[in-house]
Amino acid sequence: MCIYGITVLGLFGTCNESKWREELLTKLDKEITYFNPVVDDWNEEAQANEDKHKKSDTFILITLTPEMKGFYTIAEIIEMAYTNPCRVIFCHLDEYGGKKFDEAQTRSLKKIIKDIEAVGVTHIYDNLDDVADFINAYSRVMYNYRYDIKDVSDK
Repeated sequence: MCIYGITVLGLFGTCNESKWREELLTKLDKEITYFNPVVDDWNEEAQANEDKHKKSDTFILITLTPEMKGFYTIAEIIEMAYTNPCRVIFCHLDEYGGKKFDEAQTRSLKKIIKDIEAVGVTHIYDNLDDVADFINAYSRVMYNYRYDIKDVSDK
């Protein structure tokens, strides 16, 4: 969650040595705290830590790239969209890492987008620059809010 202007961003989505996380981090303000679930040994402890972050991070960024091989990320998108749509940021990079979604995959992505929009997900992007712009702007507003609170009560 966001506490006193601190934004915690969960970086979920395509793994398989994809570089989208590293690319995004170069675009984010240094004050952004993030959780990267990618670990060398995907064990029960790592899974429990990821589940904890899914429940507590300010935003859950789920990024799909054509590098994806498994299907679990699709389930994550749907689960998070239905349980916490205002915390979900969905990014689909149709071309990335020298690969491109094929026609059938693109049709599936369009349907996923339509379905998650229908349940209230509004932060949907097709590039990392727009994701970074949104996160940075949100964090700056929350940071300023923390320090600009003034007592306006009658005394």
